[in-house]
Amino acid sequence: MGEAIVNAAEKFSKLIEMQMQRVEKMKAEKDFVDYNALDQIVIGIAGGDGIGPAITNEAQRILEFLLKEDVQKGKVAFKVIDGLTIENRAKVMKAIPDDVLEELKQCHVVLKGPTTTPRAGDPWPNIESANVAMRKELDLFANVRPVKVPEEGIDWTFFRENTEGAYALGSLGMHINDDIAFDFKVITTEGIERIARAAFDFAVKNGKKKVTIVTKANVVKTTDGKFLNKCYEIAKEYPGLEVDDWYIDIMTAKLIDRKRRTQFEVFVLPNLYGDILTDEAAEFQGGVGTAGSANIGKRYAMFEAIHGSAPRMVEEGRAKYADPCSVIKAGALLLAHLGYTGQAQKLEKALEICTNVEKKLVITGRDTGATGAEFANYIMETIQSMEG
Repeated sequence: MGEAIVNAAEKFSKLIEMQMQRVEKMKAEKDFVDYNALDQIVIGIAGGDGIGPAITNEAQRILEFLLKEDVQKGKVAFKVIDGLTIENRAKVMKAIPDDVLEELKQCHVVLKGPTTTPRAGDPWPNIESANVAMRKELDLFANVRPVKVPEEGIDWTFFRENTEGAYALGSLGMHINDDIAFDFKVITTEGIERIARAAFDFAVKNGKKKVTIVTKANVVKTTDGKFLNKCYEIAKEYPGLEVDDWYIDIMTAKLIDRKRRTQFEVFVLPNLYGDILTDEAAEFQGGVGTAGSANIGKRYAMFEAIHGSAPRMVEEGRAKYADPCSVIKAGALLLAHLGYTGQAQKLEKALEICTNVEKKLVITGRDTGATGAEFANYIMETIQSMEG
């Protein structure tokens, strides 16, 4: 028993040292990149696994269509990154192969398809999630997910902390012995401050009146308590905002409370709770297959669909019928992030027309419906008609 404790203490001390080094890096961070000052903006397209390459290809076609003038001028360039696959990752036993990571770092923003995360029973080795690794490697600390259902009075924006919490050390837990296993949750002052300010700044800039902090601080007193207290401390810098807090369990219930849910606007919350709550929220607008997600850092940004890679569709030869709307919505978030506000609004409006108003084409995931390419063409034709 003594040896097990000594070994665990040694491993834990190394984890603490690693987190202290990360904190120092955060303290040395520069300001957000100014895209207007760049000679060229490089947009990476990483298809990922399963249906990912098929749907990201359609989103890329739409982005190239909307950015045609700046592409021709050389202000915008697209870089296709093929290597972010489970096969490549398993081969080198890394969440992101080194050469792929270098390609990603050559881009300013990345549009990413779904990537497979191995689980028990899968034929793949137990490597870390590519998403989690990318967020850490590129320091994408803010996961921003909007959910809008106007007819239900829902207009939510979630700011999920992306690099800490229960996921930060997800692959570095330890089995003390056959009876005891430990995982770790880490929260830092710097990590809380930057996600909280991102949420409060967004609220102020976008005319929102309320920010809601979500934790389980009544039970997870140290880490969640720190998150809650620090958010309230920073909230004092934004006296015009109403700030309240809810515990994650009751918050999941209140999202389905028709009277209460319309009162929420902006949420700020740690990693795991944000993962859970944003998937629930996405169901209100049609499910996770309809939702896009932004992962924002000061130097890099990544935009993605939040659904899985659907390997069965590929096995059955149905990848071309996969719905690209989620990654197209992520493309709209990418455009807005780069400052192409008009193009982003056109794309969002066209998506609304094509999916909820006209519905001239319907995607079923099979040959009973449209292909992703046909639907992407429909969106571009709709944009053209709006402009005409």
